[in-house]
Amino acid sequence: MSKTHPGAAEPRRSSPRAVAAAALVGSALEWYDYFLYGAAASLVFNKIIFPTEHELLGTLAAFATLALGFLVRPLGGVYFGALGDRVGRKKVLVITLLLMGGATTLIGAVPSYETAGFWAPVMLIVLRLAQGFGAGAEFGGAAVFSAENAPPNRRGLFGSFPGVGVYIGLLLASGVFALLTQMPEDQFLSWGWRLPFFASILMIAVALFVRLRIDETPAFQELRSQDAVSTSPLKDLLREQRKPVLIVMGSQVAQSGVSYIYQTFVVTYIAGALAMSSSVGPVGVACAAGVAVVTTPLFGALTDRVGRKPVYLFGAGFSALFAFPFFALVNTRSEGLVILAMVLGIGVGIAAMLGAQGAFFSELFASRVRLSGLVFGREISAAIFGGFAPLVAVAISAAADDATWPVALLAISLSAVTFISLLYAPETRHIDINATTTGEAASKTNTPAGIGG
Repeated sequence: MSKTHPGAAEPRRSSPRAVAAAALVGSALEWYDYFLYGAAASLVFNKIIFPTEHELLGTLAAFATLALGFLVRPLGGVYFGALGDRVGRKKVLVITLLLMGGATTLIGAVPSYETAGFWAPVMLIVLRLAQGFGAGAEFGGAAVFSAENAPPNRRGLFGSFPGVGVYIGLLLASGVFALLTQMPEDQFLSWGWRLPFFASILMIAVALFVRLRIDETPAFQELRSQDAVSTSPLKDLLREQRKPVLIVMGSQVAQSGVSYIYQTFVVTYIAGALAMSSSVGPVGVACAAGVAVVTTPLFGALTDRVGRKPVYLFGAGFSALFAFPFFALVNTRSEGLVILAMVLGIGVGIAAMLGAQGAFFSELFASRVRLSGLVFGREISAAIFGGFAPLVAVAISAAADDATWPVALLAISLSAVTFISLLYAPETRHIDINATTTGEAASKTNTPAGIGG
């Protein structure tokens, strides 16, 4: 590694307020876009884009397109992760914002199957793929940006901001759909569901304004000043840091899989198998997201006091233990208890994992391959488990005559994978996040040198 050039200027630092705004606003508006699709897949696309006489087949087709977005996310993650390690975190955050925002706005214009026939699902699938490609580096980019800008003793809190943004986006998307489902069904399916997609273009403009005003992170500025920017980040990552990649993959399983079971499968199950109002699911998700907006940064701040691993382990353990009680509450058909189940499942178990994730995943990697490592590991896992968990949940529940015990066992299994993976991870709270190699990071902290794999 080259030494710092004599007379090199100190890295510029954006104010903490600007960093928080960029992470929160951008992430919230991007994930508003992404969650809109999940809500629409549960309530709209299975009826107007994939019409079929068999309701289950229409639902499976709609969830299959949800899975497609997840499948392409690793490709976007690999591409934009490597780009961010070569040209900077800020540029990637701007590009992904424009890509996701444009695709989401156009989804609102997709015609129904009745109007366009075969081309309706084709257009939806193409736009979903574009959405997923842009989403591949959104959370990772925002997490790395926040962690690299944070004061060392508050990195857990700052690293949780993208997670808070995720829940703000979820709150907006589910809240909007909860209101729209109060419309007469024919109006909702004809034009009402399109409104929040069209509104995305205005929201993306706000996020773009915020992100263009921030500086590049000090860690990346330091890499450039030392001529230490990797020319082949993915190659360097897989050669030097395979173990952290595997840890991220395993740690992500429950956070993606269990949360999407709650946010998509359960919404459909409530309206279908339980024959409750179609607004109950979105209302429950919106309430849970509102709670998680508060609990996620609290869990992030807690990692600054007790470490990243204990908080993450708690989230995975809680998600496993709460799986059967969750569905017991849902199956009461009581709106209040359904909402309570959502609030505890998402606002405690998932929020604990997401609150710890930003700082923890960022600290596992050296700065020269950090964005590539985080998004590569996270998005591959999210594609497999987040994308297919709702689809598998629908299938196994239907095979058991709409019983939920197989889905509870699925949630427990996903949580167990994450819990076991975390047992093999190092504690990273005191690591030097500006180090360009893992050897430097290990030598400046008490972190085991084996972190590099």
